Amino acid sequence: MIDYIHSIEKKILGGGGISFTEAKKLLNTPPIHLVYLIAIAHNVRHHFFGDNVGLCTIINAKSGRCSEDCIFCAQSAHYHGECEIYPLVEVEHIIRAALDAASKGIQRFSIVTSGRGLGKKDFKKVLESIKAIIQKTCLQVDCSLGILSSEQAAALKDAGVERYHHNLETAPSFFDKICTTHSITEKIKTLNLIKDAGLSVCSGGILGLGESPEQWLEMIFVLRDLGVDCIPVNILNPRPGTPLANRKPPMPLEIIKILAIMRLIVPQTEIRLAGGREVNLRDFQALAYWAGVTGMIVGGYLTTGGRALKQDLQMLKDLGLRWMTTTQKQHKK
Repeated sequence: MIDYIHSIEKKILGGGGISFTEAKKLLNTPPIHLVYLIAIAHNVRHHFFGDNVGLCTIINAKSGRCSEDCIFCAQSAHYHGECEIYPLVEVEHIIRAALDAASKGIQRFSIVTSGRGLGKKDFKKVLESIKAIIQKTCLQVDCSLGILSSEQAAALKDAGVERYHHNLETAPSFFDKICTTHSITEKIKTLNLIKDAGLSVCSGGILGLGESPEQWLEMIFVLRDLGVDCIPVNILNPRPGTPLANRKPPMPLEIIKILAIMRLIVPQTEIRLAGGREVNLRDFQALAYWAGVTGMIVGGYLTTGGRALKQDLQMLKDLGLRWMTTTQKQHKK
């Protein structure tokens, strides 16, 4: 297996890519050889991204009462999840959150709303917020507002949005097990609309929903084929009141293995750790950044808290990594 792992490294650094069959074989890496897989993922990461790590923070600008039935989500109106419920917050509230992020040197600020999509009135308020944030800060502004029309995508681009986030959540072969109120075809259509509008695309999923490791890789290959720019990786943090409340999340070293294989599948795509990283990776969280991860969401998530920004920055310092600030843009070598 060691020779096979090194052959994959040579192939990628030589400008090639790996197939699904090759990636699937890496799932069989035994624990004693995992360190070699991590090492080549780190080499590939460093080759394309140097020591750079991107930081992103989000605001849950509209929470709860979601019409969709995603089985992992505390915001779904179909279940009895525990979350705050409120309509779209005022423009001034969003601006204050953005100014706070900018004062901390965070690179990206994302406006996130619950629901299938936004109505005209709320969408207009979000556009107003975006324009004000861009005027007042150097933040790169992202949005995650659900399923979009081509007109909405164009309006976000015109307002100054840099990137749009819309998760696939899981593999096409598993999607109907986690959601029935919309299809993965609709999600892929939205991702293509985003690209056509000239926006950067952020799309990933949640590890540990019940999919097989092969199905997680299936999703990554779909995202590779779609040409997404950033893949956020959430790890299931079971929410009380949802159908997955009692599901056991994956173990830390299994997560690390998956992250390393992801880096080899998409060597030049950002991989960003998101919700569930603290509770699931535990003492292995720092290792993820040597296994190919190039970014993280800081300061908390939609319905769960994170940890202090100071702790995350200290972790990056200890690893010899540096984070992008509001006046820098992540670059590829």
